[in-house]
Parts: sequence; structure tokens; C-alpha cells
Amino acid sequence: MTRYPKSGKGKKWTQLELKSIPVEWRGDTLSDGDGLNGEVRVVSNSSQVSVRFKYAFKWNKKLTWYQCGTWPTLNMEAIRAKREQARELVKQGINPNDHKKAQRIEKQAQVEASIAQAEQKQIDNLAFSTMFEAWIKDGVVRKDGNAEILRSFKKDVIPAIGDKPVAEITEHDLRTLLRSIVSRGVNRMAVRVYHDLVQLFDWAEKRKPWRELMLEGNPAQLLEISKIVASDYDLTNERDRVLTPQELIELHSIFKNIETEYEHAPDGSKYDHARPIKKESQIALWISLSTLCRIGELLMSKWEDVNLESGQWRIPIENVKGAKGKKQAQLISLSQFSLNQFKALHTLTGDTDFCFPSRNDETNHVCIKSVSKQIGDRQTQFKSRNGPLKNRRNDNSLVLGKGKNGKWTPHDMRRTGATMMQALKITKDTIDHCQNHVMGGSRVRRHYLHHDYFEEKRDAWVCLGAHLESIFQEFTATAEATSDNLIPLDYLHQLAKEVAES
Repeated sequence: MTRYPKSGKGKKWTQLELKSIPVEWRGDTLSDGDGLNGEVRVVSNSSQVSVRFKYAFKWNKKLTWYQCGTWPTLNMEAIRAKREQARELVKQGINPNDHKKAQRIEKQAQVEASIAQAEQKQIDNLAFSTMFEAWIKDGVVRKDGNAEILRSFKKDVIPAIGDKPVAEITEHDLRTLLRSIVSRGVNRMAVRVYHDLVQLFDWAEKRKPWRELMLEGNPAQLLEISKIVASDYDLTNERDRVLTPQELIELHSIFKNIETEYEHAPDGSKYDHARPIKKESQIALWISLSTLCRIGELLMSKWEDVNLESGQWRIPIENVKGAKGKKQAQLISLSQFSLNQFKALHTLTGDTDFCFPSRNDETNHVCIKSVSKQIGDRQTQFKSRNGPLKNRRNDNSLVLGKGKNGKWTPHDMRRTGATMMQALKITKDTIDHCQNHVMGGSRVRRHYLHHDYFEEKRDAWVCLGAHLESIFQEFTATAEATSDNLIPLDYLHQLAKEVAES
């Protein structure tokens, strides 16, 4: 049933008339004039009345409805205003329903654009630390579980540029960062961080969302590390330091002298004397010298891989330095010199799994840098660090030949042993195999040539061991004959010179 206001047909419904509508009118139509009609609705199980108004118009010769709102949610002024807007659209040849749909789509598009803009702004502001975390998780896998990268970046890189948006990082930022590392005198660390930064930015440049943040180019590619490190730093890192027989004897004497002085020092004055370098570290140096092994491979070794009866030491492939597919296990035939070192070591650590167990955890090996740190800390005249490091030695007790030949490192022992083999007329191919170098050449050559050089390597190690024994033999005899076991260095140098000439 169509109902009209009390004032008559064609009149407008008033607020009081609408409020007085009884629930019995449910489903009836209220005519408000000018094509505006409302359907009376009643909420179930209540007396709450509402009226849903719609505007009737002709479109394509068909009666069409446009929803104008519900009273009392909207007042009649607002509902009639919507009807007037619809009437104007119809006059303009626009379907008000289509217009309403278009507005809804436009508003949705605006919302989506706002969300996309906010997301893009968030991407644009992604910090370097976030990119670094993504790279560590999915972009790089180092043998140490990325421990060294994490350590160096947390120390130098993250504090400097960690919070800075990737999009704002420039070559100047990276150059300033690297120069701050160089200013501490650690050029090698600066080079390592440089290579890690290059790898990180190269990885990011190929992936979303990071590549979008480098529209102006990869800042790491603009760096020239040669212009950042100290002018006298060897970027090739091709050390050629070889210890002379004089220096080997001097080193042996220094170890002995420091031990003797410390042992004979009164209990109350031991703090006034340098503590001897660990016996295990001394042995590690002599084993590296006599077997040509890498110091890291040695420090990771287990007693299960050392056979003191047969005189053989196996270096498993997982301990060998090198990229996957470019390394191989090594079986070393120990000379008497090397075997004596392992036996001396066994008296110290033979009750543990590792030849060089960690001081704090005997179920693991020592840090593979421990010996290098001990040697470096006792040659401070070659360091440019700002002040001594806490809980570390800081002296020059292991400087050899008054420093004329520069500093020496544990890795130089490997080079020294190889050079001695060369002087003993051992072939370069055999020396390469003793050093466990993966041989180059064509794939065909590597595929067909599988001689293991076992006998040649064994003879080379025996020859080197005998040569080392001859160098230290007269020194040892002289030391035992000396009442205080302290031998003047001038005498040692002369003794070594005579041994070398002979």
C-alpha cells in the first residue's frame, strides 16, 4: 500500500509523521513526491521502524531505481538532496547508479594508491642494516658460518651506515667508512670489508626491492680501494717473507731464553718477565715449517688423523682451505723432525680429541688465528694500532734480525719450508704437491693425470726434515753445554751463517 503524508498527496513527509509510523505499516510504501518513495521496515522482534528511500527514473525506457538512503540513519534533507543529485545526473544523460559505482571505484583506487604510496615510501626508507640481514640470510655462505663478516660489519659498518636508507648511501659514505678503518692501521681489514661490500651491493643490485633503490648506480662499484689504503700497502697480499737460517735459530733461541728466564724468576717477580709463548704454539710453527701445511689446517687437526707409529698425518678435505671443488685432502709423511714435534705435542694434548684444543672448550679446536695473534702481538713495532689491545701482549720479543727484514707470520713458515725444498733441488711439481696446491692446466690434463706423488712427497719431507735438524743440531748442542742456557744472538747469527754456508 502506498501512503501519503497527512497534508495530502504530493506533499513531503515531516519528521513527526515519520516518527509516528506504526509497526503495522511494515512493507508499505511512503510517497514523498518527485519520484522519491520509501519502503517501511521494522526490525525483527522490536518496534523500531526505518524507511528505505529510493528514487525512480526511466533509463533506456525502463523503470530504474536509485537508492537515496534510509531514515532515520539519514535525515530527510540529506535523502532528498541525494534524489536531487540523481535527477540532475539523469538530465545530463548519466545513470546515477553508474555514477555511484564509478565514485566507489575511484575512491577504492585512491585508497589503493595511498597504500601503494605508503609501501613504496617504506621501501624507499629501507635501511642498510635490513639489506645486510637479507644478504647474510640468503646471499652469502662462508665456511665459518659468516662469523667473520658479522664481526667486522657489526664493528665498523653497521655503526657507520646501518640506519641510513640504502637509497641515500653514496660512494662517499662507503669511502669514509673504509678510510676510518685504514686510519686504525688495519689496511687488510679495510680491503676485506671493501670486498664484502662489493659482494653485498652486487647481490642486492640484482634483486627486489634493493635494485629499485640503486637507480643512480651501485655505489660500491665507484670505489677504488687502491686510493683508500695506505700508499705502502701491498694490495696483492703476495708476501715474500722467507726466514733465513739465522732467523730460525734466533727464533729457537728466543723461545728458549724466555722460557728459561721465566722459569728461574722468583715467584714474586714473575710478573716482571714476559710469559713464554705457549708451547703448543711453538710446536705449531715448527710443524708448519717442516710439513709446509697451512697453520689453520694444523690447528683444526684431530689426533685420530695423526698416526705416530706409521708417521703419517691426514688432513681431511673439510679442513683444507679453498673453494668447494678446488681443494683436496692431504696425506703427509712425517719426517723425523716433524714426528718429534707431534710426539712432543701429544704429551701436552694427547688426552683430548684435538691436537690443539681450545682453552675454554676441549671438545673444540683453538681459534685458527690464535697463533698468528700471538706472533703479531710480539712484533708491535710493525703495527700502527692506536694503543695496546686489552688482555693481549704488546712487545717486540719476537722481532727477528732487529726487524731489518720486516715482520714475519706463521704462514711465512710454510713459504720458508717450500723455499728450503727448492734450495735442496726438489722439483717444483713436488713442492706444489707438498703444499697441497690444486694443480692448474686444462681439464683434459687434470682428468687423465692422477699420479699422487706419494713417494716424491715423502722423500721431500724427509729431506727437509734432515736439513732442519742440521740447522738446529749445533745450536742445541751449544745450548746444552751452556750453564744458563742463554746464548748471545751475535753468536747465533754467526753459527747460522756457518750452517747455511755448509
